Amino acid sequence: MQTRTDQKLGWIGAGRMGYAMAERLAKGGCDLAVWNRTREKALPLEKSGARVVNQLEELSTSDILFVMVSTFDDVKQVLGRALGKGKPKMVVECSSISLEGSAELRALLQSKGIEYLAAPVSGNAKVIKAGKLTFVVSGPRSAYETAKPYLDMMGTGSSYVGEGELSRIAKICHNVMLGVVIQNLCEITVLAEKAGMPRHAFLEFLNKSVMGSMFTRYKTPALVNLDFHVTFTPKLLRKDLDLGLDAGRQFGVPMPLTSITRDLLQQMIGRGMTEEDFSTLLVIQAQNSDLDIKPENVQVSDGLS
Repeated sequence: MQTRTDQKLGWIGAGRMGYAMAERLAKGGCDLAVWNRTREKALPLEKSGARVVNQLEELSTSDILFVMVSTFDDVKQVLGRALGKGKPKMVVECSSISLEGSAELRALLQSKGIEYLAAPVSGNAKVIKAGKLTFVVSGPRSAYETAKPYLDMMGTGSSYVGEGELSRIAKICHNVMLGVVIQNLCEITVLAEKAGMPRHAFLEFLNKSVMGSMFTRYKTPALVNLDFHVTFTPKLLRKDLDLGLDAGRQFGVPMPLTSITRDLLQQMIGRGMTEEDFSTLLVIQAQNSDLDIKPENVQVSDGLS
């Protein structure tokens, strides 16, 4: 029977997501060593029980090495260094990367005798802190069973979808839905307001209806009070919509709604709206609707607490 400390864990990446994920493992009593490009950002994890290392090579003897960075280029760079003086038994890669990139990484690790799980996530830092992060995982079933207790410690659980890169397809589909749904949510919220309804009143109704979801509830404070602190940037969402459109072309699946949403997102990026949350699509929708949108300054629930 596995305990929470019977595997020696390594962790690469202490950004918004990686920090919160590693913190849950550390607070859960795991034997966890963490590396981040900017070491100072990872240091507070030591208060939770993690050990922050100076060199990536120090993680090369991990039983399970988790990776949570931004791009496939980052993944290749950090793993190239981490594997320089040894090899972990398993790599669990949690970033959002392409099918091709994931397959390339799998082949590289297999050539070195390292097991590999593709394990992208659904959630953001606030979702992680609320204990509601989820993983979708593909790769060898036996490797998944070994990693599962640690994946489950970081949220509400994990879903195994099969071999190879199937989890990447699942995550791409997930984030395509994220983009299309936020655009539609912005459209109907602006429509309701322009017809004379307060945004908070409309969203309260929607969230209580069969169409409400964890996502619509979570985004309600941003849409009501125009609090666009970053959970996911427009550029990162554009990257994922591009991955979805690429997958659609690869598998012969038309994706007209995704294409339109991608174009609307590009218009927002072209206006310089890149540093706030992707839900700033609401502002563009209001501008396109000749609506002077203002914060309503109403306390509303995000459904997480």
